[in-house]
Amino acid sequence: MLRIAIPNKGSLSGPAGEMLHEAGYQQRRESKELRIVDPGNEVEFFYLRPRDIAIYVSSGRLDIGITGRDLLIDSGAEAEEILPLGFARSTFRYATKPGTANTLADLKGKTVATSYEGIVAKHLAQEGIDASVVHLDGAVETAIELGVAEVIADVVETGTSLRNAGLEVFGEPIMKSEAVVIRRTGAEPDEAEPKVQQFLRRLQGVLVARTYVMMDYDCRVEQLEKAVALTPGLESPTVSPLHNEGWVAVRAMVPAKEAQRIMDDLYEIGARAILTTAIHACRL
Repeated sequence: MLRIAIPNKGSLSGPAGEMLHEAGYQQRRESKELRIVDPGNEVEFFYLRPRDIAIYVSSGRLDIGITGRDLLIDSGAEAEEILPLGFARSTFRYATKPGTANTLADLKGKTVATSYEGIVAKHLAQEGIDASVVHLDGAVETAIELGVAEVIADVVETGTSLRNAGLEVFGEPIMKSEAVVIRRTGAEPDEAEPKVQQFLRRLQGVLVARTYVMMDYDCRVEQLEKAVALTPGLESPTVSPLHNEGWVAVRAMVPAKEAQRIMDDLYEIGARAILTTAIHACRL
């Protein structure tokens, strides 16, 4: 049975559960559940603190897990990213009071407060910056006001919290993070490998399904080549003759973010009955 670690709370938990549900896996009904078994898919899910997941996976006791890229790197665990999932995106940045620092070089000799000591220490070392790092658990914005540090390093999503604290970001982003599937570094294929690959295929299918929509429309035969050029599909569109001679029905997957523009273009060349429908799952 495949053993998978899932975030039990925070910004990773809800979207991870939704994606797994869309991929056909059972999920817990109550937040207090720490472990459930999905016998139909031969999977056992363990709901753990997001910060701990990389540690559990690196130990080999769990096959794979879902966590944040930032948490994976910060942990220093012997685990690696095998599939980005596209949600819980964030940017890791330095911030301070205006006039304190403008470039990375200005950090020399200063103290940086962060909840991600591993990431910051590694980044400063890579850049050759001699600065001190203080570890704090959450609410690092107050570290400067209370004199614990001159600079903070934290996850920035909207930047509202930093602005409210009178801080501004500076320098290039330390890293960009998102939810990822992880596995123990150097893990050798074993009896769970087929289930691991099936799990990854299902999640990839959800990612594609979220990115595309199915588009159906009717067009005259003489406009078919122009229409197909607008909707080439993944392999090629499906084209079927209609009862009215000279007309065909076309079906193709198109990028969701371009769907409205494509519909406008199809209408301009004479296509009619243009419809889009959501895709809930797929295999490519």
